[in-house]
Amino acid sequence: MQFTKGHGTGNDFVIIPDPQGRLTLTPELVAGLCDRRFGLGADGVLRVVRSAGHPEAARYADEAEWFMDYRNADGSLAEMCGNGARVFVRYLLTHGLAAEPAPPVATRAGVVRTRVDGDGVCVQMSRPRVYGGSTAEVGGRRLAGSAVDVGNPHLVCPLPAGIALADLDLTRPPGFDPVLFAAGVNVEFVEPAEGSAGVPEGSAGVPDGAGGAPADPHVRMRVHERGSAETLSCGTGACAVAAVVLRQAGRDTGTVTVDVPGGRLVVTVEETSCWLSGPAVLVASGEIDTAALASHRA
Repeated sequence: MQFTKGHGTGNDFVIIPDPQGRLTLTPELVAGLCDRRFGLGADGVLRVVRSAGHPEAARYADEAEWFMDYRNADGSLAEMCGNGARVFVRYLLTHGLAAEPAPPVATRAGVVRTRVDGDGVCVQMSRPRVYGGSTAEVGGRRLAGSAVDVGNPHLVCPLPAGIALADLDLTRPPGFDPVLFAAGVNVEFVEPAEGSAGVPEGSAGVPDGAGGAPADPHVRMRVHERGSAETLSCGTGACAVAAVVLRQAGRDTGTVTVDVPGGRLVVTVEETSCWLSGPAVLVASGEIDTAALASHRA
């Protein structure tokens, strides 16, 4: 099987070209590819398939030639992946699969628009929808958060005073409401970046910038992704965080800088959509013996 390895701020993916949709990606195969000791290692798999040839994407074929068939590291399906979409675009452009410089991409959450900005790739997604409150439990602590829909489910928990982002133990999945999040949830934990206009829990606004205008928030984030574990970055998670931070600042739109362990993302929330911007890098290509992936389980 041919593959390419890529990442967006450390959120890494195995990219599998399958234009005609002929490969069978079983959960076991995906998990084997993503295994960091017995496989290639990744947070997920991006299968590159023509929309017209995939039953979940055929309805988008007139809008987007290519469908991003995204799978979590455990083999489960996912509706959307912001960093994955950015890496997917980089792959299309690098391999000459896109006839335009900003190809639209079909996903299970709909069609996303794109653009290239220097070394970075930007994707336009639906505006995050903050729809309720809930809690997450980590290391015996129960933390308040906001439920957010970004095409996939998120729970954003701004950390209260006295709890540092670096001190959270995310080696185990956070506890969450199984009724509200019946399909699982990505959980983000957020604190202001030092000396920034980040918005802590309960804040009424952000400090003024030059000339008294509201400064753009700047926060740090860690995330535990459903079907994967803690990852170095999550694009849709950064969008969810931006929506919550702006709401706490009393703003409907704006730009939020989100630092993740793997780098920096910039999110711009507009009236009807949300732009996610950051680096998208392809690091290797090759061929893998898929039979060898299962050999260690034999």
